[in-house]
Order: sequence, then C-alpha cells, then structure tokens
Amino acid sequence: MTNIKKNHIAGLAVATAVTLSACGGPQGTPVVQTVVVQAPPVVQTVVVPGTAAPQPTAAATAVPKEDWTSPHPILSDTKVRQGIAHCTDRDSLIKASFPALPDADRNKLRMDTFIVKDSPFYAKDNANLVQYPFDQKKAGELFDAAGWKKGEKDKFRKNDKGQQLTLRFYTTNAQFRQTWGTVWTRQMEACGVEIQPFYSPVALSSNLRNRDFDVIGFAWVGQPEPPGVTLYACDQIPRPPKVTAGQNTMGWCNEKASNAIKAGNNTLSIDERKKQYSIAQEEFTKDMPSLPLFQRAETGGFNKNLKGVKFNTTEYYTVGAEKWEIPGKDTAVLAFTQEPDTMSGLVTSLAVQRNAGRLLGYSTTQYDYAFQPIGYADNKFPTIENGGAKLNEVAVKEGDKLVDANGNLVTVKGGKLVDDKGAEVKEQKVKNAKFEVIDFKADSKLPQLAITVKSKADKWSDGQPVKKADAELGYKVTCAKDSGAVSYFTCDRTAKFEAVDDTTSVITYVPGYTPPTYYLAGFGSLPSHQEIKSEGAYKGKKLADVATKDFKSLPEIAETPLGTGPFILSKWEKGKNMTFDVNPNFTGEKPKLKRIIIQFFGDTNAAVAALLQGTVDIVGSETLGGGSEAEVVLKAAKEGKIAAESLASATWEHIDFNLNVK
Repeated sequence: MTNIKKNHIAGLAVATAVTLSACGGPQGTPVVQTVVVQAPPVVQTVVVPGTAAPQPTAAATAVPKEDWTSPHPILSDTKVRQGIAHCTDRDSLIKASFPALPDADRNKLRMDTFIVKDSPFYAKDNANLVQYPFDQKKAGELFDAAGWKKGEKDKFRKNDKGQQLTLRFYTTNAQFRQTWGTVWTRQMEACGVEIQPFYSPVALSSNLRNRDFDVIGFAWVGQPEPPGVTLYACDQIPRPPKVTAGQNTMGWCNEKASNAIKAGNNTLSIDERKKQYSIAQEEFTKDMPSLPLFQRAETGGFNKNLKGVKFNTTEYYTVGAEKWEIPGKDTAVLAFTQEPDTMSGLVTSLAVQRNAGRLLGYSTTQYDYAFQPIGYADNKFPTIENGGAKLNEVAVKEGDKLVDANGNLVTVKGGKLVDDKGAEVKEQKVKNAKFEVIDFKADSKLPQLAITVKSKADKWSDGQPVKKADAELGYKVTCAKDSGAVSYFTCDRTAKFEAVDDTTSVITYVPGYTPPTYYLAGFGSLPSHQEIKSEGAYKGKKLADVATKDFKSLPEIAETPLGTGPFILSKWEKGKNMTFDVNPNFTGEKPKLKRIIIQFFGDTNAAVAALLQGTVDIVGSETLGGGSEAEVVLKAAKEGKIAAESLASATWEHIDFNLNVK
C-alpha cells in the first residue's frame, strides 16, 4: 500500500490508492466498482429497498465476548472455502461475462491470487501457490470432510444436525454481475451448496462496512502497487459497530501473510517487495479467504465527435475533462447505472464517486501504472534523490512508536517492543538505516522519512486561495478516529504533520516506516473558511468549526463539496442526475465544455440505447464492461455511429468470504 496523495477537494480529502487491486481512500483504499453488462440472467432473488435478507440456516452461535470474533458456522472452515473454489468454474464465468472474446484471450483473464498475472509482483515462480482447478469431485470431498454431506435424495448438503449448507450472496444489480452471479449460483447448486443471491440496487459500501454478508462479489480496481495492508492485515479487520476502520471485512488473520504484506509495503526495494508479496500470495491461496475470479476486459463507448477523452486501465477517464470538446455542443452527458452514496472520498470507495470526484479536482494522476505530479510545485514529487525527502537515522527512546522488521506498528515500553494492547512482541526485531534486520535495543537507530510536500498555489471554486489552515484541517479530519475513514493506516504511522505555509507541508513518518511510494505523502486539504449553509447545528459557522465526527454527514462535504478542479458540482437530483458547471476560479486550462451531466440509468441497456440515440456522450467502463452490450457498442463503432475503446483491465472480480459472525 501507499500513503495518501495530496488533494484539494472538500469532501474528498484523501487520494486514490496506489495498489494493483485497490483504489481510493486513505493508505490506498480500494474502490468497489460496478460494471453492467447485458445478458439474460435468471435472477433468483432480488433485494429491493426495505427488504430484509434472510439469515443463514446454520446453527446460531453463542454471543461472543467481542463482536465479529466468533467463527462463522460454515465459512470459518478452510475446507468449505477450498471446496467452493474447486466448485467454481472460472472459465464459464468468464465466457458468460465476455462471450465475444476468443478463448485464448479469456484464458488470460483467469486469476488465482489477489494480484493479476501481468503484474511484476505476481508470484509466478512460487511453486507453493495452491491452485484450485474446477473439480467437482475434489470439491465434494472437501465438503464431506468439513461435515457437509449430501444424501442420495438431497439437493443440498447438510451437517449432522440436519442444517443445510446455505449462504447469502450479495452483489450489485448490475447485469454484468447478475450474469456471472447466476452462473456461479448454479455451479454451487451442482455441488450441493445453496446460494441465496441478493442483487442490490444500492451501493455495497454498507454491506462491507457492517460486514452484512456471508459471501459478497465486487471488484478491486488495478493500480501501480499491489494491495494488501488495509485488505489483508490482521490489524485491519473492522468489528462494527465499535471498529469500522480497515477493509479486511473477511476477518482473515494469517500472521505470516499479515507480516509479509506489511513488510512488502515498508521497503524501498522492489526485490524485497516481490519476495514479501510472494509469501503473502502463498498464504492467501492456502487459506482461500477470498476467491479471485478474473480480470476484466473493459469497453467504453463515446460520441465519435468527442475529443480529448482518455481511457486508461489505471486512471479514471474523467481526469482531463477540461480538455473535452464536442463541436457544436457545450455539454457532455455521462451515463452511470450506479449513483455515488456520497461525495466524501474519506468514507466511500465507489468507482462512480471517484469518476465524479475527478471533475472537482486532483493533484496526482496514475496513468499506465505510474504516477504524474500534476499539482506539485515544479511538477516534481518529493523524492530522496531530488532532496524533497530525507531519510534520516534516529535513535528511538522510551514511549516512541515505530515500525518493526515485520512492518507492524509497535511502541517502546520498558526497553521492549509492545503491540497496541501492551503485550510484548514475540520478535524483537527492527531494520537499521541500511535496512538490515537487527535485534532491537533501547538505543537502536532506525531510518525515518521526512517528506516536504510543495504544491502549486491553488484556489477553491469559491475564489478563496488554498491556505495553510486548509491543509491542517485536512490532516485533522482524515486522521480523526471518529471521522468514519475507511482506514487510518498511514495516519497511525505519521509521527508529525506540519503545514509550513500555504503551499508547503512536512510529513514525518515514525521510525522504521519506509513505504515505497512515500513521495505521495499528504492528507488533502479542506476549505476551512467555507460557511455552513445547510440546516442544523453548524449553520452559519465555518467548516473549521465542525466536529470531525460530523464531517461524513455534512451536506457541504457529502453533497456540495468545494474543489479546485475544472468543474463545480452545482446540482444533484438524487436518483436522476448530477450537474457540473465550469469552475470560474480554476487555475488550469479553461474547460472547453460549459457543463458535464452525469445521468443515472436503471440498466446498461438504457444507457447504451441513449448513447446510440445521441442523448448520452460517454458510457464508461464503470457502466459498460463486456458481454452483449459491449458487442453492441463495438459493432456500432465499427459502423461509424459512435467511437469505442477496449482495454485489458487490471480490475478484477472476486468473491469474499466472511469468516466471523457478530
């Protein structure tokens, strides 16, 4: 994972992730992305607002001492998860999702770990990776060994108490997911596993945040560095309602994998990162806490007269919208089939929110698995090589926090390293300034990064300059433990934040924390001067006066954020559309269009029809993936009616298992 990028957007104070399968939010928060693809699915169960999902039929467990620590009655058994993996025919899911692709291309999409195979971090040479080929016989043997057996007259498996192997499966109502979800449900049925599918018309953020699922299907968006820390580390398990931070909603804790994931994100050596990620992938495939399915082949369709749009597998196409131009038109219309749940990038990770948010501003782009310093002074990242960052050697003392050799955050107490509960750490090891693993001693000297972030002078969309106080407020809110942030990983590893002036901040990490993308340091800015106009206790006050716990629900953050980008969110009619008008105070290239409208459609068919009719200008990959709708778009492009692009995407579909119950 990486640290947060600097970003001047009210309500979007954190940046997108820099992980191969995660994007957005603090410390590389992944994005839950919805893609709709037409196919004639058989929808067995559909959740509508207000409909309660039935509970699993397995036996109720005893009330745990701590929430979300009791083993799931079915999924806590590794053999069950491995059985599901062997029962899953990924090739059939890929074929159902991308029927127009040649077999050779489909085979390239199949995944077996949490890192895509064309990544340099994929453990291709690790012979210990556990493979799960489609094998119903093997699946049956694993289910039998786990105590879930199927009699001659039984349709579904049962345990010795007569309870049926039934699991709730949540995913979005996008036709793309209904397509592969229906195929997968039938595959499980053939193995004696009853899947109760719920195709939700609303965002999955609530299900994930509250761990309200047995199994859940969604996608992580591919980025430059691999994922791991917030997704799979032991200390990133949310236990709602008390602890909601962290994205390890599976509740998977494998100490070896957790240490490797942290170590891989705490070194400047690419060889060391590869080594640690190989270990993490090996443990991941053994435990099967999440079932990787396939990379996506993504298609975007757009008005053939639209100029300037740029589709890229690691960046959102709304970046650079100020360059868009449509001869004879001053407005571009985008089609979404999913509506953002909020514009606060701190608490949500939806791709649709990220695409909308990019219109309001960004300071870093990430095209082609690399980063570009758009909002940094002199167009340079602060690196060790150019002097923007310093790698100092410091002696740690009693009470100091530091990161040990395993990448864990620990504290010096009584001359020993202790964890967050005060227990002495088993391995008293740290890395010295040469990055050699040594025994910890009271006077040990460790490397410490201090990054000086210099940004370009900028203005908010209300005309006020971005100030020192705005950076201070951004840090305060991002790192406040009651802000509702998805993760506090980087905040916890920050020893000091100092806003020196309106364009300069210095971030000093705790000793021993040396993430590979340290140069992206920053916590975003919030317009401290903004007057609160919405009804409530804060009306008439400034944004700086708002308690951190209330930022996530404040309309000025969630619905009408100020930004520094080319457009302003001037109107949001929930369920209908979002209207973005030109920001008159944008300091960059003046937008060629006057307005961008995001229109919400009930399904992809309607969105594609609108594109072909000319009432919509872009149907992006967050709406259009593969399948028959993509074929329609590509065919229309060949006929010269529209334009289209297809990408070999690093975004990947997966199914997560919830290993614990409340």
